[in-house]
Amino acid sequence: MSDIGVLNGPDFRITIAIVFSVLAVCSFLIGSIPFGYLIGRFVYRTDIRKSGSGNIGAMNALRTLGKGGAVAVLLLDAAKGALPVVAVSFAIGPADQDIVRSAQAFAAASAVLGHCFSPWLAFKGGKGVATSFGAIFALCWPAGLVVVLGWVLGALVLTRFSSVGSMLANVISPFALFYFTRSWAEAAYGVFAALLIIWTHRENIGRLRSGTENPIKV
Repeated sequence: MSDIGVLNGPDFRITIAIVFSVLAVCSFLIGSIPFGYLIGRFVYRTDIRKSGSGNIGAMNALRTLGKGGAVAVLLLDAAKGALPVVAVSFAIGPADQDIVRSAQAFAAASAVLGHCFSPWLAFKGGKGVATSFGAIFALCWPAGLVVVLGWVLGALVLTRFSSVGSMLANVISPFALFYFTRSWAEAAYGVFAALLIIWTHRENIGRLRSGTENPIKV
């Protein structure tokens, strides 16, 4: 696949379709690995889904497993988003940069979907925040720093709610990605991730409105 950038006509389109299909499947499967559940089950001998909010992400891991478990879940979930993006460059080779950026954005979206709808957990999963952060750092690390600062602003400065920081960070992400990369494909990923993560936080939004959302406790 290293000569994808010089293909033309029908062969080019067929190759692109095959590459993107393989990327989607592989990235989804990588993203679907439920590290929160696995660490809770095999290291802490507990089912994280039956404690706290029932979510398999880092914040519920903090409440359920403690700081060590939360850090492990956070880093592994972020790695799930970063790995497919990084792997694209090796899989496609020296292709046109627009194709590479589009493929990376596609891989990032597939990984986040895998995390949110894991087939290993009956197509349930986490909220996609750490996995999306990892993908954004792999796409463009300066944009990743801006997104993390957005989380800090929303979760630690303006409020004490991780959900607010998570949603604010991802709303910022398409603007940060486009500012640093000028890539519409990467900005489109940011829009997709923002909409998906707001949707996965719909219960948090309800609790924020009713005043029953759990604040961050460290």
